[in-house]
Amino acid sequence: MLEVNQFRKKYNQHLVLEISELRISEGIHWFVGKNGSGKSTFFKSLAGIIPFEGSLLFQNMSPHDQKCKFLVNYSEAEPKYPDFVTAKDILTFIAYAKKAPSGQLADLVSHFGVVDYWENNIGTYSSGMLKKVSLVSGFLGRPQLIILDEPFILVDATSIDKLYEIVARTQAEHGTSFFLSSHQDLLPEKLKIDSVFIVDNKTIVKQ
Repeated sequence: MLEVNQFRKKYNQHLVLEISELRISEGIHWFVGKNGSGKSTFFKSLAGIIPFEGSLLFQNMSPHDQKCKFLVNYSEAEPKYPDFVTAKDILTFIAYAKKAPSGQLADLVSHFGVVDYWENNIGTYSSGMLKKVSLVSGFLGRPQLIILDEPFILVDATSIDKLYEIVARTQAEHGTSFFLSSHQDLLPEKLKIDSVFIVDNKTIVKQ
Protein backbone atom coordinates (compact mmCIF):
# COMPACT_ATOMS: atom_id res chain seq x y z
CA MET A 1 0.00 0.00 0.00
CA LEU A 2 2.65 2.54 1.07
CA GLU A 3 6.30 2.55 0.05
CA VAL A 4 8.74 5.03 1.58
CA ASN A 5 12.27 5.49 0.24
CA GLN A 6 14.92 8.02 1.28
CA PHE A 7 12.32 10.31 2.81
CA ARG A 8 13.64 13.50 4.44
CA LYS A 9 11.90 16.57 5.80
CA LYS A 10 13.65 19.69 7.06
CA TYR A 11 12.37 22.96 8.46
CA ASN A 12 14.85 25.83 7.97
CA GLN A 13 17.67 23.30 7.36
CA HIS A 14 16.77 21.49 10.60
CA LEU A 15 16.16 17.79 10.01
CA VAL A 16 12.85 16.70 11.50
CA LEU A 17 12.33 13.25 10.02
CA GLU A 18 14.37 10.82 7.92
CA ILE A 19 13.23 7.37 6.77
CA SER A 20 15.53 5.33 4.57
CA GLU A 21 12.97 2.61 3.78
CA LEU A 22 9.54 1.62 5.06
CA ARG A 23 6.72 -0.59 3.75
CA ILE A 24 3.21 -0.53 5.18
CA SER A 25 0.39 -2.83 4.04
CA GLU A 26 -3.37 -2.34 4.25
CA GLY A 27 -4.98 -2.30 7.71
CA ILE A 28 -5.21 -0.20 10.86
CA HIS A 29 -1.84 1.10 12.00
CA TRP A 30 -0.90 2.94 15.19
CA PHE A 31 1.90 5.56 15.27
CA VAL A 32 3.30 6.40 18.70
CA GLY A 33 5.68 9.27 19.43
CA LYS A 34 6.16 12.23 21.70
CA ASN A 35 4.80 15.63 20.73
CA GLY A 36 7.16 17.09 18.16
CA SER A 37 8.59 13.70 17.17
CA GLY A 38 7.50 14.03 13.53
CA LYS A 39 4.17 12.18 13.41
CA SER A 40 2.23 15.12 11.96
CA THR A 41 5.08 15.93 9.58
CA PHE A 42 4.92 12.42 8.15
CA PHE A 43 1.14 12.50 7.89
CA LYS A 44 1.03 15.92 6.22
CA SER A 45 3.67 14.80 3.73
CA LEU A 46 1.63 11.71 2.88
CA ALA A 47 -1.51 13.83 2.51
CA GLY A 48 0.27 16.11 0.03
CA ILE A 49 0.04 19.15 2.30
CA ILE A 50 3.76 19.88 2.68
CA PRO A 51 6.78 19.25 0.39
CA PHE A 52 9.49 16.72 1.21
CA GLU A 53 12.60 15.06 -0.20
CA GLY A 54 12.64 11.44 -1.33
CA SER A 55 9.78 9.18 -2.29
CA LEU A 56 6.38 8.43 -0.78
CA LEU A 57 4.22 6.18 -2.94
CA PHE A 58 0.66 5.29 -1.98
CA GLN A 59 -0.74 2.66 -4.35
CA ASN A 60 2.20 3.56 -6.63
CA MET A 61 1.17 7.23 -6.70
CA SER A 62 2.86 10.32 -5.27
CA PRO A 63 0.87 12.39 -2.74
CA HIS A 64 1.11 15.23 -5.26
CA ASP A 65 -0.79 13.29 -7.94
CA GLN A 66 -4.32 14.63 -8.28
CA LYS A 67 -5.88 11.15 -8.06
CA CYS A 68 -4.03 10.45 -4.82
CA LYS A 69 -5.73 13.43 -3.17
CA PHE A 70 -9.02 11.56 -3.45
CA LEU A 71 -7.52 8.40 -1.96
CA VAL A 72 -5.88 9.86 1.17
CA ASN A 73 -7.76 11.92 3.76
CA TYR A 74 -6.15 13.73 6.70
CA SER A 75 -7.79 14.83 9.96
CA GLU A 76 -5.66 17.30 11.93
CA ALA A 77 -4.77 16.86 15.60
CA GLU A 78 -5.70 20.42 16.59
CA PRO A 79 -7.65 21.95 13.70
CA LYS A 80 -7.91 25.68 13.08
CA TYR A 81 -10.53 27.29 10.88
CA PRO A 82 -11.49 30.93 10.20
CA ASP A 83 -13.77 32.24 12.97
CA PHE A 84 -16.30 33.79 10.58
CA VAL A 85 -17.30 30.64 8.67
CA THR A 86 -19.47 27.75 9.84
CA ALA A 87 -18.76 24.04 9.98
CA LYS A 88 -21.50 23.64 7.38
CA ASP A 89 -19.58 25.92 5.01
CA ILE A 90 -16.32 24.03 5.51
CA LEU A 91 -17.70 20.50 5.40
CA THR A 92 -19.99 21.16 2.44
CA PHE A 93 -16.98 22.43 0.48
CA ILE A 94 -14.84 19.42 1.46
CA ALA A 95 -17.67 17.03 0.58
CA TYR A 96 -17.90 18.65 -2.86
CA ALA A 97 -14.11 18.60 -3.37
CA LYS A 98 -13.87 14.94 -2.29
CA LYS A 99 -16.89 13.95 -4.41
CA ALA A 100 -18.65 12.53 -1.38
CA PRO A 101 -21.60 10.21 -2.07
CA SER A 102 -25.08 11.65 -1.64
CA GLY A 103 -26.16 11.65 2.01
CA GLN A 104 -22.69 10.90 3.40
CA LEU A 105 -22.16 14.35 4.91
CA ALA A 106 -25.54 14.31 6.62
CA ASP A 107 -24.83 10.87 8.08
CA LEU A 108 -21.40 11.91 9.39
CA VAL A 109 -22.44 15.17 11.05
CA SER A 110 -25.30 13.30 12.70
CA HIS A 111 -23.03 10.45 13.84
CA PHE A 112 -20.54 12.80 15.53
CA GLY A 113 -23.16 15.29 16.79
CA VAL A 114 -21.79 18.14 14.67
CA VAL A 115 -25.24 18.80 13.19
CA ASP A 116 -26.29 20.32 16.52
CA TYR A 117 -24.07 23.37 15.99
CA TRP A 118 -22.76 23.32 12.44
CA GLU A 119 -24.65 26.44 11.34
CA ASN A 120 -22.95 28.55 14.04
CA ASN A 121 -19.77 30.49 13.35
CA ILE A 122 -16.55 28.59 14.09
CA GLY A 123 -15.51 31.34 16.52
CA THR A 124 -18.12 30.08 19.00
CA TYR A 125 -16.83 26.48 19.03
CA SER A 126 -14.96 24.73 21.84
CA SER A 127 -11.81 22.74 21.04
CA GLY A 128 -13.84 19.52 21.23
CA MET A 129 -16.38 20.83 18.73
CA LEU A 130 -13.59 21.81 16.34
CA LYS A 131 -12.05 18.36 16.70
CA LYS A 132 -15.29 16.66 15.70
CA VAL A 133 -15.49 18.85 12.58
CA SER A 134 -12.00 17.65 11.67
CA LEU A 135 -12.98 14.02 12.28
CA VAL A 136 -16.00 14.36 9.99
CA SER A 137 -13.76 15.80 7.26
CA GLY A 138 -11.50 12.76 7.46
CA PHE A 139 -14.27 10.39 6.38
CA LEU A 140 -15.71 12.37 3.47
CA GLY A 141 -15.50 10.84 0.02
CA ARG A 142 -14.29 7.30 -0.64
CA PRO A 143 -10.66 7.38 0.56
CA GLN A 144 -8.54 4.24 0.66
CA LEU A 145 -6.50 5.66 3.56
CA ILE A 146 -7.78 7.85 6.39
CA ILE A 147 -5.15 9.52 8.57
CA LEU A 148 -6.40 10.51 12.02
CA ASP A 149 -3.79 12.59 13.86
CA GLU A 150 -4.26 12.31 17.66
CA PRO A 151 -7.93 11.37 17.17
CA PHE A 152 -8.65 10.72 20.85
CA ILE A 153 -7.62 14.12 22.26
CA LEU A 154 -10.06 16.98 22.91
CA VAL A 155 -13.19 14.80 22.60
CA ASP A 156 -15.38 13.14 25.21
CA ALA A 157 -15.85 9.42 25.88
CA THR A 158 -19.07 9.25 23.83
CA SER A 159 -17.33 10.72 20.79
CA ILE A 160 -14.44 8.28 21.21
CA ASP A 161 -16.88 5.35 21.16
CA LYS A 162 -18.48 6.78 18.02
CA LEU A 163 -15.04 7.02 16.46
CA TYR A 164 -14.23 3.39 17.29
CA GLU A 165 -17.53 2.39 15.73
CA ILE A 166 -17.11 4.27 12.47
CA VAL A 167 -13.48 3.23 11.98
CA ALA A 168 -14.39 -0.44 12.34
CA ARG A 169 -17.45 -0.07 10.12
CA THR A 170 -15.64 1.87 7.40
CA GLN A 171 -12.87 -0.70 7.22
CA ALA A 172 -15.31 -3.62 7.17
CA GLU A 173 -17.59 -2.11 4.50
CA HIS A 174 -15.03 -0.43 2.22
CA GLY A 175 -11.66 -1.98 3.06
CA THR A 176 -10.35 1.43 4.11
CA SER A 177 -6.97 1.57 5.85
CA PHE A 178 -6.26 3.85 8.81
CA PHE A 179 -3.20 5.55 10.26
CA LEU A 180 -3.85 6.76 13.82
CA SER A 181 -1.36 8.52 16.06
CA SER A 182 -0.85 9.21 19.73
CA HIS A 183 1.80 10.65 22.03
CA GLN A 184 0.81 7.92 24.53
CA ASP A 185 1.76 4.24 24.42
CA LEU A 186 -1.75 3.05 25.22
CA LEU A 187 -3.49 1.32 22.32
CA PRO A 188 -7.21 1.88 21.70
CA GLU A 189 -9.11 -0.88 23.47
CA LYS A 190 -11.88 -1.37 20.92
CA LEU A 191 -9.88 -1.44 17.69
CA LYS A 192 -7.92 -4.29 16.17
CA ILE A 193 -4.53 -2.76 15.43
CA ASP A 194 -2.55 -4.53 12.69
CA SER A 195 0.80 -2.96 13.51
CA VAL A 196 2.47 -0.33 15.69
CA PHE A 197 5.11 2.14 14.50
CA ILE A 198 7.40 4.09 16.80
CA VAL A 199 8.26 7.68 15.84
CA ASP A 200 11.48 8.58 17.65
CA ASN A 201 15.02 9.77 17.01
CA LYS A 202 13.86 11.52 13.83
CA THR A 203 12.71 8.33 12.13
CA ILE A 204 9.89 5.74 12.08
CA VAL A 205 10.36 2.04 12.77
CA LYS A 206 7.93 -0.85 13.11
CA GLN A 207 7.65 -2.18 16.64
